[in-house]
Parts: sequence; C-alpha cells; structure tokens
Amino acid sequence: MSILERDFYNRSALDVARDLLGCRLVRMLDGQRLAGVILESEAYQGEEDLGCHASAGKTPRTAVMYGEAGHAYVYFTYGMHWMFNVVTDRPDIPSAVLIRAIHPMEGQNLMTENRPYNAGKRGWTDGPAKLTQALAIDKAFNTIDLCTKADGLWIESGEPVPEDRVQRSARIGLNSVPEPWRSIPWRFNLNGGGLFD
Repeated sequence: MSILERDFYNRSALDVARDLLGCRLVRMLDGQRLAGVILESEAYQGEEDLGCHASAGKTPRTAVMYGEAGHAYVYFTYGMHWMFNVVTDRPDIPSAVLIRAIHPMEGQNLMTENRPYNAGKRGWTDGPAKLTQALAIDKAFNTIDLCTKADGLWIESGEPVPEDRVQRSARIGLNSVPEPWRSIPWRFNLNGGGLFD
C-alpha cells in the first residue's frame, strides 16, 4: 500500500471523506506500526458550512484549514478529547475531514497500552476520541504533513470500497447548528465495519 499523495486531498471534503473509507491510517510509535482501516468519516466544507469550524472565519486554531491540503488538523474538545482531521481542498477554501472510526489491523498490543478500555472488542476504536487515544495522536500532530512519513503519521491507500457498502447520514454532535447543515448527509460509514464482519 502506498502513502496517499497531495492530489488525493486536493479535492472537496465530500470526495475525500468518501474515498478515505477503506484506507489505512498509520502511526509509527516507538518503532512500531499502529494501523487501522478507516470505517467512518465526516466532511466539513468551507466557511459557508455552519457545522465547520471555519464558519467563524480564520483563527489561530483554524489557520491550518486555510493552508495546503494533506496536513493534519488536530483539536481538543470537551476539555478531554483530541480529534484528528485531514485538511482538504485548495488553499483558502477551509475544509477538512474528521476521521471518526477505524478497524485496528496492526499494533493492537500497543494500542491496548494506550487505550486499555474494552481492548480488542467491538467498539474499541469506533469514535474519534477512541482512535486518537489508541494511536496516541495529540496536539503535537497538529499541522503536520500527512503526505510524508517524517512525522510518524500518514494514510495509505486501501482496497476500493463499493458504493453499496457506503452509508451516508447526518454528522454527529451538531445539535445547535441550523439546517440544512445539521442534517446534511456528510457522514460516511463503511456499513458499521462491513468488510470485517
């Protein structure tokens, strides 16, 4: 499997979110590969998207979203969780994809040390905070280039996912966001695990 190149990310968040399903998120930690297949993602597209952090304009936190595609946007939420996103689209079109769930494939022993709760069982890494804990992703990875292995975090190509395996639904946690943004079906899910059930 090859590392995803810049051109992959230099598209709309919707296209990237769909095509990330089945790809492999890889973290090098203490010389060991931790990796999982991406099962769920959410698209956030531009300042007009009221569910997107960039809807409030460019700030120190969102500045990375206005830059080159293929970089990481990692932010802290609820005072306790890190969320991992990939920046998409052209510079000055602030867009990103939140990675919401992975199916662990490599380095599960080290993931267990990072996230011992319910280790190895269904639901272990089926949330954005769960997967960042398992892969030890935190603020140190904000703004890094995902198109190189230099910083120990990247995404590799995977098996193409057929359309009949993809479910689309509203994004999670946007209860205070007005319509149509609250219900727009920009969450992509690989049939709850489909390929691994």
